[in-house]
Amino acid sequence: MRRDTFLKSMLAAAAAGSLPLSAFAGANLKMMIPANPGGGWDGTGRALGKALIDSKAADTVQYDNKGGAAGVIGLAQFANASKGDENALMVMGAVMLGGIITTKPPVGLDKVTPIARLTSEYNVFVVPAQSPLKTMKDVVEQFKKDPGSVKWGGGSKGSTEHISASMLAGKVGVDPKKVNYIAFRGGGEAVAAILGNNVTVGGSGYSEFAEYIKAGKMRAIGVTSEQRLPGINVPTMRELGYDVVLGNWRGVYGAPDITAAQRAALTEMVIKATKSEAWKEALETNKWTPALLTGKAFDDFVDESFASLRGTMHLAGML
Repeated sequence: MRRDTFLKSMLAAAAAGSLPLSAFAGANLKMMIPANPGGGWDGTGRALGKALIDSKAADTVQYDNKGGAAGVIGLAQFANASKGDENALMVMGAVMLGGIITTKPPVGLDKVTPIARLTSEYNVFVVPAQSPLKTMKDVVEQFKKDPGSVKWGGGSKGSTEHISASMLAGKVGVDPKKVNYIAFRGGGEAVAAILGNNVTVGGSGYSEFAEYIKAGKMRAIGVTSEQRLPGINVPTMRELGYDVVLGNWRGVYGAPDITAAQRAALTEMVIKATKSEAWKEALETNKWTPALLTGKAFDDFVDESFASLRGTMHLAGML
């Protein structure tokens, strides 16, 4: 639906008093999580589902994990199977934009309906506790000496951790095309590879690694934020002398072909969920930064993010 058409429809519905802000009370929602269990999207989707139920915006939430290709496989399934479904949501974010840019799939985000940006997060790089590489400086020295010997593990090709590794290569004089990046379909697979010493360095949001860092099974060696994350004693990449700053964000979309009023109702449901104690607890536990954005502002943000990410990936030698 065109944005101007949506806005006119929403205004007309509001004027008529027909915005169904409570129409979904008692709804049975379906949540597409376009990744395998255990990762950031999975955690976000299930935390949002719990918040939707706790806030009484929904009675039940059914989850469907479909991993692969930076969420593009799940996106296609969601778009094709949920047309006009007012009770359907899909988790997405910056990683999906990267996947769309690199794979150019036949089904893009223009086929589904924007609802809200939820959170932002930065990538933390970790090494296995037993690794002889103790710091990011150790990793970089090995990387410069023999790029292929450093295996970078993380999400799908085009993910923010993939982009961050390629950006680092460019900053330290390594051809980004020589980055030995191993993509996993979900956070659980990436964690297993790191714990099993099958990759040299792992990258993801702090929430995916937190319990292993605290247990001493992984060592955090750098974060891609501008400043250190609150309560987490991990140096920033910039602080270490590597100008690599890149954020991640996550949000939700609705099904194709829903009406303006249905989009407005879903948006109100999500807003209500983000005000719940369950959501506030999820933000604190996972060290997510709240970043709620809806309506035209979210539409524009996604467009701007596509443009910015293309430029970053180009500079990182990924396109």
